[in-house]
Amino acid sequence: MDYLLLVISAIFINNIVLVQYLGTCPFMGTSKSTDVALGMGASVIFVMLMSTAITWPIQHYILNPSGIGYLQTIVFILVIASLVQFVEMFLRKVIPPLYRSLGLFLPLITTNCAVLGVAIMCQRSEYGFTMSLVYTVASGVGFTLALLIISSIRERLDTAPIPAPFRGVPVALVLAGVMSLAFMAFQGMAA
Repeated sequence: MDYLLLVISAIFINNIVLVQYLGTCPFMGTSKSTDVALGMGASVIFVMLMSTAITWPIQHYILNPSGIGYLQTIVFILVIASLVQFVEMFLRKVIPPLYRSLGLFLPLITTNCAVLGVAIMCQRSEYGFTMSLVYTVASGVGFTLALLIISSIRERLDTAPIPAPFRGVPVALVLAGVMSLAFMAFQGMAA
């Protein structure tokens, strides 16, 4: 039951991008196409999962026992950067169209604060290894869900008669704000 509550909380109640406002750069940048949004979401889920699977043992078996827990952020960034390089090489070889469509946003996963934020939140919440992995996957699913919702709406808005000053990023920001309010309504479920 704890795992189910953690999953629901991470996807809806504490959505990483719409409630905690982490990872908004790829959220806004790759939300023009549903295919690209799905590819970015899958990449972020993979990097989040692998980074948590690597950083949790590093934190608990190396940094904390050695008394150098203050190096957490630097070590986590190095792990995430290495994983993103792996994902980038994999996509370049296996799925070149997705690699080209993600463009600049793929290497930006390295500096995506959602990936680093989830790894640090797992440590601060003192989750066990399994619970950290569940929380990480659920947070990635929440990120992907938000990305798919905004990208599908933005695809429809491309054909809508929107005044010129509001086309593109301005309407996307308004849409993200409305989506954020809608997801914040789920916080009543936690009470």
